[in-house]
Amino acid sequence: MSCNLFLLALVLGIGGTFHYGLQVSIINSPAEYIKSFIHKTWLKRYGSSPSEEIITLMWSFIVSIYSIGGLLGSMFAGYFLVRFGRKKAMLLTNIPALLSSVLMGLSRVCGSFEMLIIGRMVSGVTAGLALNIHVPYVGECSPQRLRGAIAITASTAIAIGKFVGFALGLREALGVDALWPVLMAANALPALIQLLTLPFFPDSPRYLLIDKKDKEGCIKAVKQLWGDGDHTAEIDDMMAEQKAINGEKAKSVCDLFRDRAVRWQLITLFLVSSCMQLIGVNVVYFYAYNVFVKAGIPPAQTRYVSLGVGITEIFTTVLCGFLIERAGRKALLWKSYTVMSLALGLLTVTLSLQDSFSWVPYCSVALIFTFIMSFGIVAGVICPLPTELFIQSYRPAAYVLSGATNWIQLFFLGLVFPFIVEGLGSFCFIIFFAYCLSMAVFVYLVMPETKGKTMLQIMEDFNRLNYRGKRSPSALWQNDSSVTVATRL
Repeated sequence: MSCNLFLLALVLGIGGTFHYGLQVSIINSPAEYIKSFIHKTWLKRYGSSPSEEIITLMWSFIVSIYSIGGLLGSMFAGYFLVRFGRKKAMLLTNIPALLSSVLMGLSRVCGSFEMLIIGRMVSGVTAGLALNIHVPYVGECSPQRLRGAIAITASTAIAIGKFVGFALGLREALGVDALWPVLMAANALPALIQLLTLPFFPDSPRYLLIDKKDKEGCIKAVKQLWGDGDHTAEIDDMMAEQKAINGEKAKSVCDLFRDRAVRWQLITLFLVSSCMQLIGVNVVYFYAYNVFVKAGIPPAQTRYVSLGVGITEIFTTVLCGFLIERAGRKALLWKSYTVMSLALGLLTVTLSLQDSFSWVPYCSVALIFTFIMSFGIVAGVICPLPTELFIQSYRPAAYVLSGATNWIQLFFLGLVFPFIVEGLGSFCFIIFFAYCLSMAVFVYLVMPETKGKTMLQIMEDFNRLNYRGKRSPSALWQNDSSVTVATRL
């Protein structure tokens, strides 16, 4: 296998999902400095000090508008994938990344917190586009036997982005009052790196053959990415998928809901992949600070423990890359969901007994790291799923739906989360425990395995669910193909 495929995965990660991880974690460190900047700017502009409610409102708006931008970006990702192709679409995502960096980096110099708000929204657009373009691009560039392992690099890039955001936010780096604009503009560097390196790589072979009908371009891209070996079987699989699509144009999100042929793929995508916010990882991170303090870690050192959490997530996604083509998607998913549900259930108990016994906080710490490791595996396995569940014509719409659902859930969970915690306390984990346990049962009983299968084989597995014993269109098409081959012989 040529090293070009792994270099492409690295380049896509740098300017792709890395943005999301970076911006999610980078906003926490400069919170007090940005609030002080809002106070000084308001006082200078209007001649009176703003109330605490106004400052809190402005800060909340800066944080939450990122989700609005992400939703907008994810909604346009499908159009970009179809209109410009995977490579050009990925390059275009770097334009809003650079624009957001300029706006946020110059906000203090210009004395405008509005530039900070707009910059955060534009960076959200970048993340929404990158999440839904990076994953199908890298998935479609991978051969069948490495499809899962290469697609997981998108999840690893998110974990690395979170870690880098935490590291840059330390006081020893950029987490000081004088440098917070530089910290907020940090996503300019990965955008520039990708703009300079991605043009040397080809577009997705599947896109070139199936969408552009450029067989020569597809073969050239395959050789550049995979080397000069015999890739006839892979190319034949792409041509079979092209024939199954039968010249149909890219489907819309409405087509996903109307078409019976993708009903169970849609259900699986929504329950397993689109509801990542219902796993409860944000709630675990919320309680982690108090748990670490109770375990005897000084409050000033909890930032460094957060780095340990980030390293754990990176390690787990890398480990998942080695396991996914051996254990399979289904086994890793249902086992990880089971471990997460057990961790959340036990965490509910240990948090309730936090002050009762001296050893309970250490149990909570162990449960938090167990949960994060299981979450890393689930996040990794979910990356290749939309690429594997849907054939080429449905894939862009599937990513749009998955991305939009995730951003909407992130926004509303951010709104109601404080009320959930206030009303239920540590018992709020029961909500997420129920989801994780339900997903473990669903994956184990319903979801077909996709490891080592062609797109048409996966489609036929789901057609057994979609048509319940009736002759599916793909089965009829395969029978016709068999008759044609037999006639030629």
